[in-house]
Amino acid sequence: MAAVPGLALTVTIAATGFVLREIPGVSVFSPMILAIVIGIAFHNLVGTPAVAKAGVVFSLRRVLRLAIILLGLQLTAAQIAEVGATGIAIIALTLVSTFIFTVRLGRMLGVERKLAELIAAGTSICGASAVIATNTVTRAPDEDVAYAVACVTVFGSIAMFAYPLLPGLLGLDAHAYGLWAGASIHEIAQVVAAAFQDGQQAGEFGTVAKLSRVMLLAPVVLSLGLMATRRAKRNGNSQMTAKAPVPWFVLGFIAMVAFNSAVTIPSEAKSMIVMATTFMLSIALAAMGLETDIAKLRAKGFRPLLLGLAAFLFIATFSLVMIKLVG
Repeated sequence: MAAVPGLALTVTIAATGFVLREIPGVSVFSPMILAIVIGIAFHNLVGTPAVAKAGVVFSLRRVLRLAIILLGLQLTAAQIAEVGATGIAIIALTLVSTFIFTVRLGRMLGVERKLAELIAAGTSICGASAVIATNTVTRAPDEDVAYAVACVTVFGSIAMFAYPLLPGLLGLDAHAYGLWAGASIHEIAQVVAAAFQDGQQAGEFGTVAKLSRVMLLAPVVLSLGLMATRRAKRNGNSQMTAKAPVPWFVLGFIAMVAFNSAVTIPSEAKSMIVMATTFMLSIALAAMGLETDIAKLRAKGFRPLLLGLAAFLFIATFSLVMIKLVG
């Protein structure tokens, strides 16, 4: 029951996004993009009520993960195989390079290590989910977690708006654009919103590429946990190694892909599933907007913000160069 007020708010914002999309000129934007814009505006101009907090968190976590699971019903094993060894290699190399770049640049800029690691994880893996998961081993202060979440949400949102304008300019076909979006945009929902702007094929491939990247969350967090334990031993502290979280929603996504590959779902039912999935993703993005406090980006000064921007530009550029090099 505690989640009802916040869930009602995110549902209302998502529904508003669908309604606004019917206005001429606004239809070029997906309801997901409109939902996050409305959410950010509401939170920073009006303020998200405290009573809505539980529902916003529920929308951002549970609803988003359920929507990701249902996305599996739009894909088949044959489509996932299209990512291939080369695509996976690009995704993995981009992730590792971005994480190392961000942490090292953070040290050069004087950003506190824990905050730099959170921004690195959120940028290189999967946004807010990676920030929260990484903090199970980083154990940063709450304000650092809030800053990192706000940071990756803002820059991921910028990517979500900017990327759909670039495929033609950069000479990217649907396959290359989807891989670029999946390998470099921060949040899963942001990838979906940006990739599908270039068509169904780009959207589906971008989703698969992003989920392939999300699957690397557990080993990254486990590695950070091992490094944190070593640092603790060197400092004479006895700390328990935190367990890396299992991305269960990715396992659910895989299960749905397997089901969709084995069973033919009627077109009418699939159309309803697609609509429901888009609406749930819009709910999650509305919640993301309601969690984005622009004031928090200013509270810690300019350097962490600069780090987040540099990480965003690095992952976008590095992954694009890799894709261009392999053709």
